[in-house]
Amino acid sequence: MEFMIILIKSAIIGALVGVGAGAGAARMFHAPTVQGMGAFRTLGELNACAGDAASHFSFGLGFFFNAWASSVGAGAFTQDIDHRIIPNWAAAVLLRKGKKPEETLHDPKKMGIAGGIIGVIIVVFLNSTASAIPESLQAIAVKVLVPAANLLINPVMPVIFWLAALDAGKRSGIWGTIFGGLAHIIMGNAVPGVVLGILIGKGVDDGGWTKITKTLLTAVILLFALSAFFRGFDINLIKSFHLDVPTWLINIHEMLGQEVK
Repeated sequence: MEFMIILIKSAIIGALVGVGAGAGAARMFHAPTVQGMGAFRTLGELNACAGDAASHFSFGLGFFFNAWASSVGAGAFTQDIDHRIIPNWAAAVLLRKGKKPEETLHDPKKMGIAGGIIGVIIVVFLNSTASAIPESLQAIAVKVLVPAANLLINPVMPVIFWLAALDAGKRSGIWGTIFGGLAHIIMGNAVPGVVLGILIGKGVDDGGWTKITKTLLTAVILLFALSAFFRGFDINLIKSFHLDVPTWLINIHEMLGQEVK
């Protein structure tokens, strides 16, 4: 009886989350005419898959194993379920047989329905397996699934997105390589940088160096600069050359509450 209650509640929650995540992600393609719902990275990652069903599915699959391990081992869902897995798998279902993204991925109604179905399947599966696995096996499951998920997220996924950037055109390939390399050095994962590089490259291809593309490039550079600073990358870079870190730079970091070693 308890297991059936878990299934029913999971189905209801999965449907609600799936409809919201699917329709919300689709509405982002129509902003600012309508209000979207989703993280900026969701839109960027959906665009990076370039309307290819296999790419959408494989991208979601990479985060699914990590979400599964978290559900089994910690009893909690990761944010990747509604930001990455549901939208991308819903897109993969709708884009099968070579259908156009404009008629599927950009349609809030179709994405909401597909997202609801995917959400039910995912949440029911995760909750049912988490409740069925004995505590003694949960630790083992985490030890197996987490390393597998980590390998998919890094380095497999960055390579896939980098290849997608190269395939998207010369500009996307160049900017994807530059920002992907910087993201890997600064953040430890190249995917955010490659996605931003694709957006900049495709933006320039479509409309040239307009005010929007220049603003986007400036914002991305500022984002990387701030991320590098607050991660202490500047200090580590100076130390890697076996140079003394300037006292004023250390004082700035400490003034902002950062511990400098």
